Amino acid sequence: MDKALLKRLGFIGGGNMAFALVKGIVSSGAVSAVTVSDKDAEKLKRFSEFSKQGVNTSTDNSEAVSAADAVVLAVKPNVVPLVLDEIKDVLGNKILISIAAGVSLESISAKLGNKAKVVRVMPNTPAQVGCGMAVLSPNNNVSDSEAAAVEAIFKSVGEAVILDEKFMSAATALHGSSPAYVYMMIDAMADSGVKYGLTKKQALLLAAKAVEGSAKMVLETGEHPSVLKDNVCSPAGTTIAAVCELEKRGFKTSLQQAIDACVEKAENMG
Repeated sequence: MDKALLKRLGFIGGGNMAFALVKGIVSSGAVSAVTVSDKDAEKLKRFSEFSKQGVNTSTDNSEAVSAADAVVLAVKPNVVPLVLDEIKDVLGNKILISIAAGVSLESISAKLGNKAKVVRVMPNTPAQVGCGMAVLSPNNNVSDSEAAAVEAIFKSVGEAVILDEKFMSAATALHGSSPAYVYMMIDAMADSGVKYGLTKKQALLLAAKAVEGSAKMVLETGEHPSVLKDNVCSPAGTTIAAVCELEKRGFKTSLQQAIDACVEKAENMG
């Protein structure tokens, strides 16, 4: 399959993740048309801002499937079986892209039949600003070229990698859920700035740009994060004092325990 053939996407579910992906994908020009369906008409109203970019909405899931080359299943995990029952007769040989956390390829195929083409994907909300990260796991019915076509869609809004499904729960914790952890850190840093006299707007800019720049340093220099950390820590300086306090408070351990909790939840949902 030519990557260009996936030019029409259907989204079933109009929640926050679907909104982030639609905004990023249509802004990138990766597709020519998107149809978003949701039983709740209120959720669909915000997608109207993309109407001039080829985005249509419907309360009929079958309409979203019929109008698409591939379908993104963006509903809550507990709703997945009901939606699959509803669309399986109109899906045909189209690729189903599931972003439902914890829902395995096997369970989806059990509903759709053993010939179904399914790609399980865990994206994240920074796709909305073209800086997303997505992990893809296709089933055996998806050809290499079809997997590449799906991967290209998610690369249009950031980065994407194909991994074995056994890593999906860990990936969920490391990039799917982790923006929430980072937002908490940015907010806490900014609150401290306010404590020392900065406005919240000023403090948020300083904190967010520091996180953005630090991440870019990791990605572009190839240096290990511990080396980059050491480069900031001058002997007897301010930074090492802060680092030692974070270590004393269990900063790394808290993050690792949070990730463990996220992985456990993802596994239980499956």
